[in-house]
Amino acid sequence: MTLAQDRRAVEHPLEVDPHVTLREIFDFVSKIFASSGAKGIVVGLSGGIDSAVTASICVKAIGPEKVMGLLLFEKKSTESPDSRDARELARKLKIETLEFQIDEVFDSFLAHFPIKPKDKVTAGNLKARIRMASLYFIANAKNLLVAGTGDRSEDLIGYFTKYGDGGVDFLPIAHLYKTQVRNLGRHLGLPSQILNKPSSPNLWEGHKATDEIPLDYNILDLALICLFDLKMQPKEAAVVLGIEVEKLEEIVRLYNASAHKRAYPPMVRSW
Repeated sequence: MTLAQDRRAVEHPLEVDPHVTLREIFDFVSKIFASSGAKGIVVGLSGGIDSAVTASICVKAIGPEKVMGLLLFEKKSTESPDSRDARELARKLKIETLEFQIDEVFDSFLAHFPIKPKDKVTAGNLKARIRMASLYFIANAKNLLVAGTGDRSEDLIGYFTKYGDGGVDFLPIAHLYKTQVRNLGRHLGLPSQILNKPSSPNLWEGHKATDEIPLDYNILDLALICLFDLKMQPKEAAVVLGIEVEKLEEIVRLYNASAHKRAYPPMVRSW
């Protein structure tokens, strides 16, 4: 097989039929919801692609009247492009929304807790966990399921907060790479400002996902396919993709280091 053919074999898995893919996810969400006894689903709307696709899927699976969007921004961000995009998406989907500014909870925690965070990651993870607690507060109060918005690209390298955005009831798009999620968003008719927006967990000022992950998503997805779907060694994948082998080795390191995030906590013995 030539190098060009190798590259094509890597790119091919990203090309999924949106009709078939969405039908499978709609069926999954419908079954999860029907078996839960819940009255609806709540989705944290960030203004980004993952939450927009997840909310759109939930609406199509169970109807807009059973879906709630929760907007959890800081006060300074309530009129940001992300918050405006989140509101506009909710309006387009015709779902109920609730907004809660997390500043006071965050600031109160830092003011009263005896240990102060030494870095922005620790403080940022606290914000993610406040958002998770907010989602579950609403879910418990209204008997709703919390829909996770994580995708496969970020889950494989552990790019999520344990018991933060990783704390959910079900994950409708976690089997899809970011590239595939964007393509589904295009098929679902999401606005261009959401489709083309750089991904960000919004845990601190100017936070961008590409500042922390090893490669931009368009290459990261291909690297993940090489390593985890096609079972290539980093050196082999580096040749096929034309990138430094160190980048592939870093992805493997991140995957191994984040295994605890994707697993149930260790026990003396299994049940």
